[in-house]
Amino acid sequence: MSGFNERIRKASLIEKVTSAAEAAKLIEDGMTIATSGFTPSGYPKAVPLEIAKRADAGEKIEVTLITGASVGDELDGALARAGVTKRRFPYQTQKDSRNGINNGDIAYADMHLSHVPQFIDYGYFGEIDFAIVEALAITEDGGIVPTTSVGVMPQAIQNAKRIIVEINTTQPMALEGVHDIYMTEKPPFRKPIPIEKPGDRIGTTYIPCDPDKIVAIVHSEIGDKVRPLGPIDEDSKKISQHIMKFLKDEVKAGRLPENLLPLQSGVGSVANAVLGGLVESDFENLTCYTEVIQDSMFDLIDAGKVTVASGTSFTPSEEGLARLLGNIEHYASHCVLRPMEISNHPETARRLGVIAMNTAIEVDIYGHVNSTNIMGSRMMNGLGGSGDFTRNGYLTMFTTVSTAKNGDISSIVPMVSHVDHTEHDVHVVVTEQGLADLRGLSPRERARKIIENCAHPYYKPMLLDYIERAEQGKHKHLPHIIGEALSWHDRFVKTGSMKVK
Repeated sequence: MSGFNERIRKASLIEKVTSAAEAAKLIEDGMTIATSGFTPSGYPKAVPLEIAKRADAGEKIEVTLITGASVGDELDGALARAGVTKRRFPYQTQKDSRNGINNGDIAYADMHLSHVPQFIDYGYFGEIDFAIVEALAITEDGGIVPTTSVGVMPQAIQNAKRIIVEINTTQPMALEGVHDIYMTEKPPFRKPIPIEKPGDRIGTTYIPCDPDKIVAIVHSEIGDKVRPLGPIDEDSKKISQHIMKFLKDEVKAGRLPENLLPLQSGVGSVANAVLGGLVESDFENLTCYTEVIQDSMFDLIDAGKVTVASGTSFTPSEEGLARLLGNIEHYASHCVLRPMEISNHPETARRLGVIAMNTAIEVDIYGHVNSTNIMGSRMMNGLGGSGDFTRNGYLTMFTTVSTAKNGDISSIVPMVSHVDHTEHDVHVVVTEQGLADLRGLSPRERARKIIENCAHPYYKPMLLDYIERAEQGKHKHLPHIIGEALSWHDRFVKTGSMKVK
C-alpha cells in the first residue's frame, strides 16, 4: 500500500494531520454530522470509534447522523451503543441502530435515497456542522478521492462547515480513477444529466473541496467490515429461474433487446442470487445501472457477460472483498462509482430504461409492497433506493420467498401492514412458487394472478376464500374485508403464526 503522507498531495495540509482521538474532540453535543459510506463500504471508522469512547466515559454527546445508506459497525454500531446517535437518516442495517430506532431512543426518518443529497443541499436537515469522510487521497488542489463508495460524500463536503478526513491506507490506490463525480445545480438552473449509457463518464475522479474547511486529517488502517452474503439456496435459485424465463419471453415478444436494458438490483442474498442466475443464462453484453456492486456482479464481469457496471458502492461479501482488492485493476476497468444523487436519480433511471429488481418483506394481493416495517411497525432496514428505481424504471420487479418463520408467516397477504411501493409502480411479483406479471390488469385480476402464481400452497386456499368473499360486498373495484385483512397480522402477533389453528 502507498504510504500515508504520500497520499496527502497538497503540502500545506500536512500540518492538519492528527490522531483520531484529537479529531474526535472536535465533535460537540447537538451537532449534525454527515459522513461517507454506502453499505459497509467507504465509511469513516477511526474517528467515530473515538467519539463513542468519549460518550462511554461519561461525556454527553448526542448527534444527528446522516450517511449515504447503511454503514459499518464502527460508525452505526459504536455510536448507537454509546447513545451518541439521537437522530438518523436515511437507511441502516446495523442491529444496535435498529434496536435504538424501534425502542424510541433514535428518531429515524426513512427516505428515498435520491432525496437525501437534495435535502442536504437545500438545508432541510439544518446546518451540517461536520463532514467525516474516508478518503483514498487528497489531490494537489485539496480534492478528496473516495474509496469503495461515494454516497452523499460530495454534498457532505460541499455543505459542511468543517471536514475531518480519514485517509485509509488499507484501501488500494488502484481505486483512483473508478469514481465519476458529477453534481447538479439547484433549480431553476439545473441542467439535464448527460448520461445516455451506463458507462458514460461526465465528471471528475475526485470530489472538489475547499481545503480551508479541512480541520483534521487522520490515518486509518481499519478495513471495511463487509457483511457475509447467505448461500444461494433452492428458493433463491427458483426465483432467479422464474425471472430468467420472464426476461427471455420479454425479448421474444420484442419488449426488450437481446442484451436487455440496464439492470438494477437491491442489496442482499436474494438480490445477489437473481443476478447470479444471469451467469448461466444466454444473455450477453449486459450493462448495469444500480446502487450496489455485489459478488454476482464480479461473476458476471469474469464471465464476460457484463461490459460495464455503474453504482455508488462496492458491496461485496468478505470473500468478494478479497477478490475485489486482489484484482482491483480488472474490476475497476468495468465499474464506475458515482454520487448517490446520480446513481439513484429518477431522470437517469427513466432515460436509460432500468430493469429494477428489489426485495419485499410482504406483498398484498393487489400488488402493494412493504419493504421496510415488519408487522407494520418494526423497522427492519429502511426503504433505501428501491423506490427511486421502482417509480422510474422501465420494468419493476419485487422478489420474496412466499413464507417466513418456517411457514408461520405468508409473504402474500390480503393487505400489507405498511405500504412502501403502491400497486401503480409494481409490475412483476416473484416468489419461489412463480411469477405474476401485473401489467395492464385490474385489481381483481391482479389478486388472482398473485394468489395463483406466487402464494404458498398452504395459504393459497385462504387467500382465494378471502377474495371471493370480499367480492360479495357492495364495491367491486378493489374489494376488501378490512378487519379480516388486517387480522392476518394480528393473528401472528397473538399466536406466532398466520396459520388457522
